[in-house]
Amino acid sequence: MAGPPRTRTGVPQQPFRAIVSQWWGRLDRVLPQTVTVTGIGADGWAGLSPGSRAAIEQAGVVVGGPRQLALLPDSVAGRRIPLPSPLLPGLSELLGEAALADGGLADGGLADGALADGALADGGLADGGLADGGLVVLASGDPMFYGIGSTLVRLLGASRVKVLPHPSSVSLAAARLGWPLDDVEVVSLVGRPLELLHPALQPGRRVLALAAESTAAADVRALLDARGFGASPVTVLADLGGPAEAVGPADGRPHSRLAIIAIDCRLDPGAAPLPRTPGLPDDAFEEDGQITKREIRALALAALAPVPGQLLWDVGAGSGSIGIEWMRAHPASRAIAVEPRADRRDRIIRNAAALGVPGLVMVPGAAPEALAGLPRPDAVFIGGGVTVEGVVQACWEALDAGGRLVANAVTIEGEIALAGWHRALGGSLTRIAVERAGGLGSFTAWRPALPVVQWSARKAPR
Repeated sequence: MAGPPRTRTGVPQQPFRAIVSQWWGRLDRVLPQTVTVTGIGADGWAGLSPGSRAAIEQAGVVVGGPRQLALLPDSVAGRRIPLPSPLLPGLSELLGEAALADGGLADGGLADGALADGALADGGLADGGLADGGLVVLASGDPMFYGIGSTLVRLLGASRVKVLPHPSSVSLAAARLGWPLDDVEVVSLVGRPLELLHPALQPGRRVLALAAESTAAADVRALLDARGFGASPVTVLADLGGPAEAVGPADGRPHSRLAIIAIDCRLDPGAAPLPRTPGLPDDAFEEDGQITKREIRALALAALAPVPGQLLWDVGAGSGSIGIEWMRAHPASRAIAVEPRADRRDRIIRNAAALGVPGLVMVPGAAPEALAGLPRPDAVFIGGGVTVEGVVQACWEALDAGGRLVANAVTIEGEIALAGWHRALGGSLTRIAVERAGGLGSFTAWRPALPVVQWSARKAPR
């Protein structure tokens, strides 16, 4: 199969995981049986538990960002391997802007640097630095919250990673604000687009945004104003737990890069909310007439049954409305939009950003050819092209057992094609008619839209 889909910038998705995997793979022969990942806060050595202190003191090598390493006392004898930031010229091909593109190494990650091929070459692990002790990796806050701890567990297995957590910055922020943590939405903006905030902005909700830029509060305020939440109080919580801790209202001035932006969402008078439930208003999308209308879209998404973490193919995406609403259902949901027209692809990208799912993957080209090499989907929506030879068959064959396929048609030829697939594969065939009231002289009359035939089927186990 071909390589992974690329984002709209052309960068392969999830490169950070691959980079970490290569880095650790080269060290696997010299790693101890267990790697210890220790969270450390802005309060440094004084804030560590006795167990975390003992692990660091007994380590032969301590790996961490310069900020974390600087928090250790001179009594720590293990070799310190810094991870430089910003990225330095001349480092290995493993470095690059993609190193942080998978986002979210703010709390628990190595926020002060990227994993550098060669960072260990000058002593340390490469020349037996582990001979006198174990390996400890330092992480900001809780290593399992958007952090390197989660990555190492995925790569090495839980049995080879011992995690010693520290209170996360989110826990500290909730404590300072008096916000119940179980009733707060957390969004990481570290190495990620600001537009990810959009789905979280709902009236009466509270949001904690992890930031890594000194202008984050001002950027968030501008987004709130544009989105109809300008009345929302915004608080900056910087350097939590450390001597430089500062908590106060956002005033437009730069702040520490180690900050959380707290938003108490309040909708402006006259503004309309955009909930995560399927069926956004048609005017929420930029479109040229090629859009699955609101009522039809809601029914299609109900049949597609979005499940967190699953992947949708939106084939013949048009304005991207189906894929976008699929992704808005849950932050872990993923979608690939396949669209042959360049102007519509550009429009889909703008819609995805404006509605809070900039991670939507765009694939140029027409089905079925453009489907070759794509990751196997959990669900497929065909909004156009059901009469094109090979499209429905390719989509159906790509699904595993339990996968869902939903296809719409408005023409007689499309209806005939879907009726044939219904006979062959089963599922349900539904004809949907929507009428809207409109003016007729001085009276009001029903104006019918074109009826839509929807075929939906779930693939049975073989």
